[in-house]
Amino acid sequence: MRIGLLTEGGYPYVSGEAGLWCDRLVRGLEQHEFDVYALSRTEREEAEGWVPLPPQVGRVRTAPLWETADDGTVYGRRARRRFAECYGELATALCTTAPGDPAGSSETLAEEQSALEADRFANALYGLAELARDEGGLPAALRSETAVRALERACRAPGAHRSAREARVPDLLTVAARLERALRPLSLDWYEDDDLGSVDLCHATSGGTAALPGLLARHFCDVPLLVTEYGVRLRAHYLTEPDASPAIRSLLASFHGRLAAETYRRAVVITPGNTHARRWQERCGADRAKLRTVHPGMDAAPFAEAGESPECADPRTLVWVGRVEPAKDLVSLLHAFAEIRRAEPAARLRIVGSPFGPEGAAYLAHCKGLAAQLFPDEADGPHAVGRNPVSFEETGGPELPSRADAYASGALVVLSSVVEGFPSGLVEAMFCGRATVSTDVGAVVEAIGGTGLVVPPRNPRALAEACVALLRDPERRERLGAAARARALELFTVEQNITAFHGIYLEILSRTPVRRVVLDDTGAPLPFAVPAEAHVPGRWSDPTARIAARGGPSPSLSPGSGTVRSGPGWATDGPVRATAPVSATEGAAR
Repeated sequence: MRIGLLTEGGYPYVSGEAGLWCDRLVRGLEQHEFDVYALSRTEREEAEGWVPLPPQVGRVRTAPLWETADDGTVYGRRARRRFAECYGELATALCTTAPGDPAGSSETLAEEQSALEADRFANALYGLAELARDEGGLPAALRSETAVRALERACRAPGAHRSAREARVPDLLTVAARLERALRPLSLDWYEDDDLGSVDLCHATSGGTAALPGLLARHFCDVPLLVTEYGVRLRAHYLTEPDASPAIRSLLASFHGRLAAETYRRAVVITPGNTHARRWQERCGADRAKLRTVHPGMDAAPFAEAGESPECADPRTLVWVGRVEPAKDLVSLLHAFAEIRRAEPAARLRIVGSPFGPEGAAYLAHCKGLAAQLFPDEADGPHAVGRNPVSFEETGGPELPSRADAYASGALVVLSSVVEGFPSGLVEAMFCGRATVSTDVGAVVEAIGGTGLVVPPRNPRALAEACVALLRDPERRERLGAAARARALELFTVEQNITAFHGIYLEILSRTPVRRVVLDDTGAPLPFAVPAEAHVPGRWSDPTARIAARGGPSPSLSPGSGTVRSGPGWATDGPVRATAPVSATEGAAR
């Protein structure tokens, strides 16, 4: 099988967010071939290069989302009219709200209106894609005054929602610029029969912009689409745009919501990484029948030694491991530890992690200052040097060479976040057989099940009480740690993830009509020449049969192998001719 892997800011780049699980997936499914189509977010990301790629990656195509380059495309009058119509429809779909009567309007009418707006957005999106294909690109048009004026007309039109009507010129310019960046995949030259059209399946590793190439491959070439999301883009927009004006937030949220709904409608299968993401997908219109929860696959091997020897941990030490940023709420953790110290004076807290960006560095400095204020250096005696019970450390040094060593150094792992997707750090602690105390955010409860204690976020007292309870009860700590390790090994390993996706790939392909026309040596079509056995490794094929791809030459089902897998010999003997004999060229065109 040939998979088109669609990424944004992830694999194959070294610093990609989704790089690890994608790399594990590709390496684990070595029986398949992968073509990677990657969108890069920053110049630094491209400069850092790629991770080493396994041999099953046949092709990598990249496109930047960060640079603004003039493609030199000059539209004629007809093309300008087409663009104004399509972009105007897109803007209207973003600004319009479904009518609703507070006194109790017809629910059916509201659903019909919502469906009409969804169709309007989809038609406008594909209309822009077809225009880009015909004219050579859209970047200049999306940045033009025509786009801004179309957006302004949509915001001022009757039926536009209140926040859109309040948009000012700076707001419109900002929204137009964001839409131009998000719609750049429409202008790529990836959507031909010898490119994305030649893969058996498109697998988008996130929603939003990364899924756009998959939508267009389906639109132009009928390639089935699988969408995997560990974090929903609409939710991320709400969390990362706190300072934008209401008009900007509303219009961009409408775009992400409409794009998500169209993606979910066109996808064959949607695989959320956790129940939290699944609820957001259902809220955005995903059909429950398409949803299959597939938890992230994580490598348990580096944590095996710590998990098999929990007795080596310091029973008085609490450990926090992660990326230092405000969303982790280390301030609440420090205040909670102040109460823990009053109940357990010998307790220590190790905060292990590095800051993320300038904001993270400033937050780390603030937390260090707070720790120095809450816990003045203490000495064990008159001739000993005082030390702070809270330490800020990073992995990679002689004391903590790896994250596994960080988890192994304490008997209790704490998570204090106020925002969290899937808590991978918590799962690592579970692999190490450590009891955990966590805040109830994101997919935390789903990850730990009943193997740890959960408290409300931003509640230092509750966090302190839970930690003290486990510090004073080593038997309970050990019992919870063993249960946590068993749960993690059952649900969150790389093997579980790879097996799930392998099954989904085969299921999708088995339900997808064959897009390649199989011809015999006379050029006649073989309607039943690709049975299920064609996907079983081995020489099953009849050497006289040929496969013609739609609109291109005659590639095999196993590109690069030189073997045409058309089915066992008995499947090609005496074929039933469904149509009159046609030439190979005509068969390919059909």
